[in-house]
Amino acid sequence: MQKQQKNKVITIYDIAKEAGVSPSTVSRVLTNNVNVRAEKKEKIQKIIDKYNFKPNALAKGLSDTKSKVIGVLAADVRNPFYAEIFVACEEAAIEAGYTVLLSNSLGEIQKEIEQLEMLNQQKVDAIIQFGGKVDDIVSNQKYVDKVNSLITRIPMIITGRLEGADCYKVQIDSFMAAELLMEHLMGLGHRKIALIGGRRDVISTYDKYQKYLELLRKYEIPYREEYVIDGGYNFETGYGGMSKLLESKEPPTAVIAINDYAAAGVISSIKEHGLKVPEDISVVSYDNTKITEIVTPKVTGIDYNYAVFGKQLVDTAIAAIEKREISKDQWINPILVLKESTAEVKKN
Repeated sequence: MQKQQKNKVITIYDIAKEAGVSPSTVSRVLTNNVNVRAEKKEKIQKIIDKYNFKPNALAKGLSDTKSKVIGVLAADVRNPFYAEIFVACEEAAIEAGYTVLLSNSLGEIQKEIEQLEMLNQQKVDAIIQFGGKVDDIVSNQKYVDKVNSLITRIPMIITGRLEGADCYKVQIDSFMAAELLMEHLMGLGHRKIALIGGRRDVISTYDKYQKYLELLRKYEIPYREEYVIDGGYNFETGYGGMSKLLESKEPPTAVIAINDYAAAGVISSIKEHGLKVPEDISVVSYDNTKITEIVTPKVTGIDYNYAVFGKQLVDTAIAAIEKREISKDQWINPILVLKESTAEVKKN
């Protein structure tokens, strides 16, 4: 029971009315939530102290109830890269006593905003997002504003950057990934190395391109504009880009595909032109999804240790839910997985 004033039990609503604030603001002060201005917090605290107000234990228990659900917002889970991360997150969440709720944005900003609101209405305890607007090299202000309106109530963990939003970040080290592939190919004697696929308005692709340029300069290898072919993240981009290069005067001896879908297209084009992988042209890619085991030859590439990646995302979400101290910026170190698609440069 609360202290009575003239036979009236003081409630959180009375405190709010006297302070001229909402009951939820009083609740945030009672739970030591940081998202209340110092001046307002001091005013509310004085009224709480005046009435020696203590929140009812049952009411407090109800307000602290968690859904034990983590929302996951993916760009497109049909992409094997996103599917691998999602499965790893789901397994880690189940292990920790949580379930996950998946949404796919399919690259549409309005759909992403609507899905964020849907997850908010579903009262998820945290949101993990990979792909979509969090990967833009220039953050969309409308999306940043939406995220900032949510993270006062729901912690959000992203695998991109989203400048201007105070999210937790668990990111792949794209510079290291690009360096591992470039150093591997150059160690095999390749100097004519092409890049196929991806858009440079996506931060991870842009970072990989920058590392490519940096290593060309380091090893004094001339930059060839025709060796860099932008596009999508699909089979068609890989196939079309490789076909274009094979029709040029001086085709590359090695190709870095932006992902495994593109690598499959690259290899298909090479074979249709009567050449062999890796005897004539070496091929590598990013992601190391199951596609690399289906394609012949099996594709050498970059792996992100998805089990660790997913667990780190979920562990960060749970730490944020429980208001434990945890770094806002964490990194996943990629590893090079050697398979069958690379060899020493062919001697003329």
